Amino acid sequence: MRKWAGAVAFITGGANGIGLGIARALARRGVLLALADLDAAALEDAAGELTRLTKVRTYRLDVRDRAGFAEAADEAERELGPVDLLFNNAGIVPVSSVADLTYDKWDLALDVNLNGVVNGVQTFLPRMIGRKSGHIVNTSSGAGLVPDANPLYVTAKFAVVGLSDSLRLSAAAHGVDVSVLCPGPVDTGILDRTRSLDSSVGIPDEHAPAVAEFLRNGPSVDQVGEEVLAAIEAGKQYVYTSGYDLRPQLEARAAALLSCL
Repeated sequence: MRKWAGAVAFITGGANGIGLGIARALARRGVLLALADLDAAALEDAAGELTRLTKVRTYRLDVRDRAGFAEAADEAERELGPVDLLFNNAGIVPVSSVADLTYDKWDLALDVNLNGVVNGVQTFLPRMIGRKSGHIVNTSSGAGLVPDANPLYVTAKFAVVGLSDSLRLSAAAHGVDVSVLCPGPVDTGILDRTRSLDSSVGIPDEHAPAVAEFLRNGPSVDQVGEEVLAAIEAGKQYVYTSGYDLRPQLEARAAALLSCL
């Protein structure tokens, strides 16, 4: 059983959605929390809630900002201690038809959903290697395992799975474990936050109600938080959230890959 109490966790996107669900689960176990998010009001609310359970520090951070990441990491470790749990969770759901793709849309999608994870890894991994301990959880998506028809999102999320798989193999020799979270539908408010960040990649109005209903049928963010921590305790490489059966699509994709051999 992992010892949680007194550990230090750094969570990007930690004031909203799945990040907040993970933070709540950690707080209940006595983990000290460094919450990073773009949403200053949500950070204030999260801190007000979670300080009743544990020590919390908040940092307004755009995960595309490498210098800001380093500053937040330094401050978190000064105030809370060495970070041994890193959750690279911040992300958006950019949407575009293939006919409307632009370089600007690609840059936004990859900078937040892929480079944001890379920046978190590169900020904290050398510190963890130096201490020969740590656990990194990178948030991908079910769309990082089986593609849908939205390449802006799928490209980055597949890359996060590949990054995490390779990092798990290479970091283990340094005492650092790596898992990848691949959520199915979860009602996190991410559609609205994506539109607020850049309306050009927001989900089209005509599709929004159906997608929102699909997401509401998944588990709560608090349930996901508990599932993530249970997976860490079990040493799992992949964390897939409950509530949606991806097995048929995974089996079809695996069969197509194996048919090439």
